[in-house]
Amino acid sequence: MRYEVPSYLRIDEAKTAKAIIDFIRNYVSDAGASGVVLGLSGGTDSSVLAALAVEALSADRVAVLFMYDKESSLSSERDAELLASLLNLKLLKLDLTTGVEFVLKLLGDSYEVAPRVAKGNVKARLRMVVLYYLANKTNSLVLGSSDRSEWLIGYFTKWGDGAADLYPLINLYKTQVRLLGDYLGLPERICWKPSSPDLWPGHRAVDELGVEYDVIDSVLHLYVDRGLGAEEVSKIARVDLNTVKNIISRIPASEHKRRFTAGPQPVPKL
Repeated sequence: MRYEVPSYLRIDEAKTAKAIIDFIRNYVSDAGASGVVLGLSGGTDSSVLAALAVEALSADRVAVLFMYDKESSLSSERDAELLASLLNLKLLKLDLTTGVEFVLKLLGDSYEVAPRVAKGNVKARLRMVVLYYLANKTNSLVLGSSDRSEWLIGYFTKWGDGAADLYPLINLYKTQVRLLGDYLGLPERICWKPSSPDLWPGHRAVDELGVEYDVIDSVLHLYVDRGLGAEEVSKIARVDLNTVKNIISRIPASEHKRRFTAGPQPVPKL
């Protein structure tokens, strides 16, 4: 699903890759960590992040896990295996079905009757629990693969994929991560594959968001980075105004997901 990238979303891939590689290497060194762990889903973001981590630290200091359950996609597993093979990484594959069932049964639910989104969030959070256990066990840091597009519109699970020690891709829109993947020589089928958190059968980001990331990224850049109004964004990006407004509205609506220490104002002193 490769698409044409507008000039305003283009990046200097070489400088960007170097900056992220240096960031990972320095952050891990400053923390006194032995390495990093990350969930390798076979998707664009985690694949690009794994490649950058290997460049920063070497393959023997990067642990990658493919975590699935009985509803997961087989194509995701194949892409994760391919990427791990290309990077000379040992892929640890873990079936989390029993763990998800355990959580659901605590409240009297099962896979069949549990609300789809709530169950999907249990999966995302359980994946992070596993990553942090391994990180603690091996004196490692957890890499978060969220990109700027997902972060701004809140398309992540709070305390799931939205929990990590560092987010090397957080300043790149999804489109820019795809371009970085091309630069790193990753397979096109991985760099430009449709986005999916793979939390339920047939799960696709576009079905939840109502629009593809090429549109989302253009709108976010013009609105957030250039400070343009919705009508101007609509004209420049050639996107329907209602679609623009819908994307923009997701930013304030998801603010609570980015504010990890929400609380009341300090108690007034006497």
